[in-house]
Amino acid sequence: MNERNWQTHIDILGWLYLLSNAFLLVIGIIGLLFFAGIGIASGEPEAAGILGVIGVAGLVFFTILAVPGLLTGYGLLKRHSWARILALVVGFFSLANFPIGSIIGVYTYVVLLQAGITDHFDTLKTA
Repeated sequence: MNERNWQTHIDILGWLYLLSNAFLLVIGIIGLLFFAGIGIASGEPEAAGILGVIGVAGLVFFTILAVPGLLTGYGLLKRHSWARILALVVGFFSLANFPIGSIIGVYTYVVLLQAGITDHFDTLKTA
């Protein structure tokens, strides 16, 4: 791969991480609204409280899952040297999320384990 191809693939990978993990945040928000809405619609304060807590717990869970991927996407787009290592770690865990996460995980390893890509990130450390 040449320099232009690396930059294109790293950009694609960064956007894939940002979009796929933003989708996790959207799922968490929808879950919160769903459970809170059911609780409010039931008209019972206990149900509203319990379902609200379940919705918040779901949002926190999906946020915890999404933050590493969002950081990875940001770091890759900005070409931070730490982002390559983080992408390899997050890509490994993404392999278990079949089929989309598996595709992103394999693509991460194909792109970021190329000979010479480390030098590309190291030369841009200060950026």
